[in-house]
Amino acid sequence: MEPLPPAPTPAPLVLTPVLRVLRLCLHALLAGLLALASVKAVAAGGPHAYAVVAAALVMAGVYAAGVLSPAVSRSQRAAALWLVALGASWLALLAVSPDGLWTAFPLYFLQLHLLPMRWGLSAVAVTAAAAIASFVAHGQAVTPGTFIGPLLGAAVAVATVLGYQSLHRESERRRELIDELLSTRAELAEAERAAGTLAERERLAREIHDTLAQGLSSIQLLLRAAERALPQADPALAHIRRAREAAQDNLAEARRFVRALSPPDLEHGSLAAALERLCAPSPGGPAVQFGVSGTPVELPTPYEVALLRIAQSALANTVRHARAGRVEITLSFMGTSVSLDVVDDGVGFDPRRTTRRPSADGGFGLPAMRSRARSLGGTLSVESAPGQGTAVAITLPLPLSAAGPAPTAPGRESRP
Repeated sequence: MEPLPPAPTPAPLVLTPVLRVLRLCLHALLAGLLALASVKAVAAGGPHAYAVVAAALVMAGVYAAGVLSPAVSRSQRAAALWLVALGASWLALLAVSPDGLWTAFPLYFLQLHLLPMRWGLSAVAVTAAAAIASFVAHGQAVTPGTFIGPLLGAAVAVATVLGYQSLHRESERRRELIDELLSTRAELAEAERAAGTLAERERLAREIHDTLAQGLSSIQLLLRAAERALPQADPALAHIRRAREAAQDNLAEARRFVRALSPPDLEHGSLAAALERLCAPSPGGPAVQFGVSGTPVELPTPYEVALLRIAQSALANTVRHARAGRVEITLSFMGTSVSLDVVDDGVGFDPRRTTRRPSADGGFGLPAMRSRARSLGGTLSVESAPGQGTAVAITLPLPLSAAGPAPTAPGRESRP
């Protein structure tokens, strides 16, 4: 029969080729033992020969009915009732033939497979005791083998079933692990695609901002200077004006491309506005306060993206690990650099532990933030101690175009 794991409501197992072979072997074993008992009884020609054959046929019929009934493999109650009927037919066979005790061996497997383990072990013990008692009751010579045979068969059956169930549980754990790994691999692949798409969008935004937009801005300034230098009656003035307007329109279009390629949080305003939205109150979260220090300047898109992502990661770490009641986020403009500070009053931690390899519970946040800071030539520092809160600070050096206007030669204007 199909083996079932011991559970309150057992679910049928999928029959593999190995299980099919084992089930056929169990059928063949029981049929062979019943046939052997019948043949020996007929050959001996005793008064109970036909009774033995009839009892063997009844037991074979009860067994076949259970094998062919779908309810036995689906319902534990039906399986128990079938085992009771099969046991009763076996006892009838034992009453008329001592050779019926050998059919106890396949019964051991059925009881252990179809009943919960504690009930299965009890049934096996009762079956072994009945087999030994029947052998003695029929007046057979009592030898050590009389007791050792049924008991050894019961021990082999128990060891085999327990070993199979252990292998089955291990196989199920491996299958679940493989399913989880496949799911995780799909999620990682999707995350890598999303990260690659975002990185490419940010790279395109940076390239457009640093090359095309700056070039159009320079062209516009040069055309404006040429427009002021020419007399109003010069026929080339109209062409220069149209060229400047075309450059201005294309510059606006390039800036729209940059905004479209930037992260969604930066699409509808400045970095400060995005950080202020990030600090909006959330149910069950800490109180987050945002402030700006210094004179804000326009930052390149990669700087805004890095600072926003670091703020998001630091705040997520605070909510997840720090159990803080208050968080302060400060964006500071300091002439030649910009810094972002995230300070909380949470439980704190030992920053030296972040040098260990990330685990399944996390540990990727700080290395990712340091990587973002290094990619822009900046630094990230973490100050914390158990019970003393945490302070995360990132400092990025500003490029010359964002730090302020550079000195220009006479008669030239600096780019905006």
